[in-house]
Amino acid sequence: MIGSQKVIDYLNFLLGGELAARDQYFIHSEMYAEWHYGKLYERIHHEMADETLHAQAIIRRILMLSGTPKMTVDTINIGSTVPEMLQLDLDLEYKVQQHLKDGIAICEAEHDYVTREMLVEQLKDTEEDHAHWLEQQLRLINMISLPNYLQSQMAEVTPNLI
Repeated sequence: MIGSQKVIDYLNFLLGGELAARDQYFIHSEMYAEWHYGKLYERIHHEMADETLHAQAIIRRILMLSGTPKMTVDTINIGSTVPEMLQLDLDLEYKVQQHLKDGIAICEAEHDYVTREMLVEQLKDTEEDHAHWLEQQLRLINMISLPNYLQSQMAEVTPNLI
């Protein structure tokens, strides 16, 4: 099936963001593991897996539309403290949300409703799961203080294999 070149190009743009989110979450999860924040490790490692699935869905859609996936990763930002890492991840999710909304509009204009639906599902996951959870963590830090928050995140780290 030959798809709209505008949609294919935008999917490649989105792919770069998903790959960046995956890599940023990967690095942050490993940092949490090193610091023995097992609960943060588990959650952020899970987010990394979700971003990998988002990238995979985009790749498959590009291929189905007879395009060629471009595996160019957007810039990642690595924090050095837990609050900074959570904020950088949240900033990335906000950026991805806006890009998904723009992609949905492009799909509507190009009458590609299947790709639109895929992006709507990714947007829902980004807003309701990823960004919301990060917002909650930053709010908790403000409510209970950073030392109490960090203590609540300590747990035995069991490294996950993808």
